[in-house]
Amino acid sequence: MVEKMENIQQQFGKRNTCIPTNTSLVCSSMVLSLKKEVTLSEQNLKTFSNNIEENQLSCKTERTTSVFVINLRKQPLMPTTPRNARKLLQQKKAKVVSCKPFTIQLLQATGETKQEITLGIDSGYKKIGFSAITKKQELISGELKLRTNVSDKLTERAMYRRNKRNKLWYRQPRFMNRVSSKKKGWLPPSVKHKVESHIRLVNKIKTFLPITKTIIEVAKFDAQKLQNVDIEGVEYQQGQMKGYDNLRAFVLQRDNYTCQICKKKEGIFDVHHIIQRKDGGSNRPDNLSTLHIKCHKDFHSGKIKHIFNKTKSFKQTVIMNNIRKYIVDKIGCNYTFGYITKRKRLELGLDKTHYNDAFVIASGTTQIRSKILLSKQIRRNNRCLQINRKGFKPSIRRKRYNIQSNDVVQYQGRKLIVKGMFNYGKWIRMVDNFGNIINSNVKNVEVKYYGKGIQI
Repeated sequence: MVEKMENIQQQFGKRNTCIPTNTSLVCSSMVLSLKKEVTLSEQNLKTFSNNIEENQLSCKTERTTSVFVINLRKQPLMPTTPRNARKLLQQKKAKVVSCKPFTIQLLQATGETKQEITLGIDSGYKKIGFSAITKKQELISGELKLRTNVSDKLTERAMYRRNKRNKLWYRQPRFMNRVSSKKKGWLPPSVKHKVESHIRLVNKIKTFLPITKTIIEVAKFDAQKLQNVDIEGVEYQQGQMKGYDNLRAFVLQRDNYTCQICKKKEGIFDVHHIIQRKDGGSNRPDNLSTLHIKCHKDFHSGKIKHIFNKTKSFKQTVIMNNIRKYIVDKIGCNYTFGYITKRKRLELGLDKTHYNDAFVIASGTTQIRSKILLSKQIRRNNRCLQINRKGFKPSIRRKRYNIQSNDVVQYQGRKLIVKGMFNYGKWIRMVDNFGNIINSNVKNVEVKYYGKGIQI
């Protein structure tokens, strides 16, 4: 009898991972395929979460995190898991060189076995998607938000320079000195910035991942075909204004010499920009409208309100047409097209996002997905030369400070983000994770990581 009781206690002492579905005390958590009949003879039965919907979606929502590794020569190696990285840091065999993304550097020589890693880039005008995968898993995935205020900053700079030159009475006016625009391969500064941002992103990823193959999505847009579907042949060279003396004459004739606000034909007319030049509007005929001079003045002064039909802008097509010409040739990578990406993405049942498109571009299929990194591009330097403070004389910034905005510094054992410098660079303004502003002397802080141009 005693031996029988000991055997029963031993049986209850063991963990029974099989939960019957007919019990009234515990909610059934077995998968649907095991709900027919549950016996103790079935093998490999484990306890799942009580939420069946969570069990069904766990394979789709589960994402991994990788820690990137570089060797003593700062060359990228295959990433490791957070657990292995923690062990290396505790054993003083590695050190942290970057937090975003988290990267460690080995302090001793090791084997450098590498796998084939494919990097997919989904090019875009406002956002860039990127994804690096191996045969089994995705190592990094995310989006980069590009700057869209380059044109506004250039216009503002031109205004300040024009005002400054007007005060130099001894300086002779100069015209036709835009030599750089006549060079072959010249791009507008705003377009050049976005093209170089694609190259900068690829080079940054290659600093912590041993990329073996890069694929980028390119496209070729026909701006004239988008406006006129029936255009063909010689019509590409003739354009809309064929037979007209200038742009003004074409707009007036197109609108039948009629004011688009008061709908009257008598009077003196003026040409109005629907999207103003200061807001990025162009001189294309579609962006111009015929107005009376009086109606034009009253509209801008706010006396008259009218809603114009805004035309579609084709600024985004400029950069997309230059991606293949400038980026593919400079990086030396392969390229694919948008319709191929769309077809594969629909076959995999993925949502329309930049990082999902990049995953498909990199030939991703059933790899384990990684966590998404959201990053943005910021200005490297602050060009502000003078700050007019009310009640004080102007404080002129005469040099570039060593600490810039968005740099990460260490202050009293905490890592804070820099907001700016003041008091001629002697004091620094920081912000913590809760948004609290902290001011301190520069001598009390230590720079950990520079913000650079891409913030993750």
